[in-house]
Amino acid sequence: MKVRSLFGLVALAVAMSSCQTQTINREKESLTPITFEKVALEDNFWLPRLKTQKETLVPYSLGKIEHAVKNLQNVIDYRNGKKVEGKFQGPYFVASDLFKVMEGAAYLLILEKDEKLEAQMDEIIDIIAESQDEDGYLYERHMLPDYMNNADSWRAGTARYNNVVHSHELYNMGHMYEGAVAYYRATGKRKWLDVAEKNAQHINKVFFEGDPNYNGGKPVMQAPGHEEIELALIKLAQATGNKLYSEMAKKFIDIRGVTYCPTGKGVMAPSYAQQHLPVREQRTAEGHAVRAMYLYSSMADVVAELGDTTLNPALDAIWHDVMDKKIHINGGLGAVPGIEGFGPEYVLPNKDTYDETCAAVGNVFFNYRMFLASGDAKYVDAAEISLYNNVLAGVNIEGNKFFYVNVLEADGKKAFNHGRAGRSPWFGTSCCPSNMARLIPQISGMVYSHTEDDIYCGLYAGSSTVVPLAAGDVKLKQQTYYPFEGKISIEVEPAVEGEEFTLWLRIPTWCGEQFIPGKLYSYADNNRSKVVAKINGERVRTTVVDGYMPVQRAWKAGDKVELELPMPVRYSVADERVEADLNRVCLTRGPLLYCAEQPDNEYPASHYVVRKIGKQGEMSVFSEGILSGITYVNMPAEVVVDGEATDATLKLIPYYAWNNRGDNITMNVWFARDAETVLESIPHVVGNVKSVKASYTCENDDVMAVADGKQPSNSGDGSIPRWTSWLERGKAQWVELELKKTQPIESVSVYWYDDTGSVRIPESWNLEYRIGGEWKPWVLYNTDSYNLFADQYNMVHPAEPIKADAIRINMQPKENVTVGILEVVIE
Repeated sequence: MKVRSLFGLVALAVAMSSCQTQTINREKESLTPITFEKVALEDNFWLPRLKTQKETLVPYSLGKIEHAVKNLQNVIDYRNGKKVEGKFQGPYFVASDLFKVMEGAAYLLILEKDEKLEAQMDEIIDIIAESQDEDGYLYERHMLPDYMNNADSWRAGTARYNNVVHSHELYNMGHMYEGAVAYYRATGKRKWLDVAEKNAQHINKVFFEGDPNYNGGKPVMQAPGHEEIELALIKLAQATGNKLYSEMAKKFIDIRGVTYCPTGKGVMAPSYAQQHLPVREQRTAEGHAVRAMYLYSSMADVVAELGDTTLNPALDAIWHDVMDKKIHINGGLGAVPGIEGFGPEYVLPNKDTYDETCAAVGNVFFNYRMFLASGDAKYVDAAEISLYNNVLAGVNIEGNKFFYVNVLEADGKKAFNHGRAGRSPWFGTSCCPSNMARLIPQISGMVYSHTEDDIYCGLYAGSSTVVPLAAGDVKLKQQTYYPFEGKISIEVEPAVEGEEFTLWLRIPTWCGEQFIPGKLYSYADNNRSKVVAKINGERVRTTVVDGYMPVQRAWKAGDKVELELPMPVRYSVADERVEADLNRVCLTRGPLLYCAEQPDNEYPASHYVVRKIGKQGEMSVFSEGILSGITYVNMPAEVVVDGEATDATLKLIPYYAWNNRGDNITMNVWFARDAETVLESIPHVVGNVKSVKASYTCENDDVMAVADGKQPSNSGDGSIPRWTSWLERGKAQWVELELKKTQPIESVSVYWYDDTGSVRIPESWNLEYRIGGEWKPWVLYNTDSYNLFADQYNMVHPAEPIKADAIRINMQPKENVTVGILEVVIE
């Protein structure tokens, strides 16, 4: 349903094509988006990404997630009395990653028919449907025998729905609903949608009515630990017309922080899953950033779908808390690695930050919903910065390597990205790649929206569409080289000659006094240029309202609107309370954040000094290689070498494009204003490992190799030292690393050696840590697993903050082979 916003009436002074001024009174109302399948992309930025999505990202992701399908097949086989062997494959929520990739595949099918992909989807859907219990329940961990449980099975709980705070039972189903709705819209096939509805009705009965087979017949009445089902239920209601599902979404929101509140620390802290207060009383962004963004998105959905405006004060306050105090300039959210979430106000580190790709995806979803409810361009502006910078950085240009973590400074050594100093081909917790698979096809659905007699331009992209207004359809054709150029041309063709409506042109925040909405960042230069709009070659003079330039007239076929958004290089500084950015500056152009990385610069990227503010530098375009077509900037700068600053040229590329030309490279966003700031930031300490010993070491190897700081190029790298247990075939092994002092441990990363012969990646492994002479088991963070990936670090985090003076790695080799390690990193 449409909901009137609280903005009331506005008076606008609008210049008509004759340059006469007119006052318009209009009540603002919520906007209806032109959905992505109705907008044809015709540009050189997003269209190639759709091609990569179809040809690489989705097929690659479906291949990587095949084990999730195997788990579902095991459920079927076990129910039918067949013997199933081995362990549950992947983390306990692995089905959600499958469902997200399938959702992305469904969107591609909406855009273009593909019989092979559709057949593959149908085959998986058949397995999903057959694996579902008769009562609608679907969660593999509680449908398989106990002997298949692996190390993180405790999070699933001991029985169905008895550990909702961690189990992800509802989270998985939320992603299934979204995938099922997308596939139904793509093909008209109901099989998967029927599975989703059956499950939703089952959950309604168990959680809100009471089912004698669950929880002693009493309603569970507990909100899930990881939000997602709430916004998915809204989509299910919209697809089926069944209001039960939207009411369920509201109920889950209503009981959060009311019927259940954890009392522990870390992942059991009340704020971790936004359960510290009833949602209407919350005024700050807290806890796990992805969960938070999904919650806020679903709250905005409930406002729009059910008209519950009592949620608006919380949404408005939380938005300002994020934008004024807790967002990185790349649009990244969740600066604290330990909880993947929001930290204290103004604590925004650059090298040791988190900024999970999924959190940025959630930020796009949240802000676009807020825009549709209000028509205020600041929400599109916030979504745009997250999208073009943090989100796009999450996947490489080829579409087959990913960032889970998005730092703003890299030293080329630290394994910041879940055990890798660069992009990873996959993750044990693969939510970020699968989220990319489902977001990118939807981008065109954020280009246009409308009311009965208004058309709003959101994201700018070369495209064409038809907008249904009350007086008649309007064809639009947009041409632009955005985000590299700010010239935008829109051809207007109304079905009814002389049709009157208002075309609203977004004037982004970055055209004004700051790069991103909020109070955290501001421009420090005087490079602002004027925005110019024309109709049929004649300049339009109008008042900008809520970030939009309104143009009202009686339109005729052939009318051409031209908008020029100047894109000089701008210099941003942070609020002085952000200690990490003191005496530093970063550079942007249009909606793009720029950075330096070492393939383009002789010295480490963080050693460069940008002393002079306002220089434009020399802009050019890469003509070849993986960055072909991307605009870069050469800036006059200085570089600190041996403690002295000398003149240098600093080459800058868009932040989203970094780490496409090799790993273990330096990168920097915030540049020092003087040499002293550079020198203060250069580490002057050696590693934290005092000594290493092992249960056994091959006489040709060196146990100290695991902590020598030499970075492997792959798991078979024979060019650097290694530790192996060669000759000790099939025997359990351990490696102990004693630290120089007792210290907090954030993570441990292991890079396995595998010669594809007698030294192989182990069958399994785990950690222990020592404190005060006592060895204790390492309890994994709830999204981690003891992964066994080749050619990358395998990183794990503790579930709770710990201190240790030693770490022990326990390994069980595969039958008749040995194990080996190339490098271990203890953060």
